[in-house]
Amino acid sequence: MAQDTPPIGPDETAYRLDLTPAQLKVVHSALRAFLDDFGHDQPEVHRVVHELLDKLPDEHSIRAIDLTRGA
Repeated sequence: MAQDTPPIGPDETAYRLDLTPAQLKVVHSALRAFLDDFGHDQPEVHRVVHELLDKLPDEHSIRAIDLTRGA
């Protein structure tokens, strides 16, 4: 049976995700790699990836995360 809830609007939050510092660093790196390698001919994808990166901490903070800590 289908739910009668309306679809998520373009400016609504669709999902919240809690990340550890290491996970955050990996997500940031993956988005940067995706931006560097793909989407050049897809301006909408490029725009959304930039929007995602803008939501993450600055580059300096990301670089300071030590992936080996706690391992």
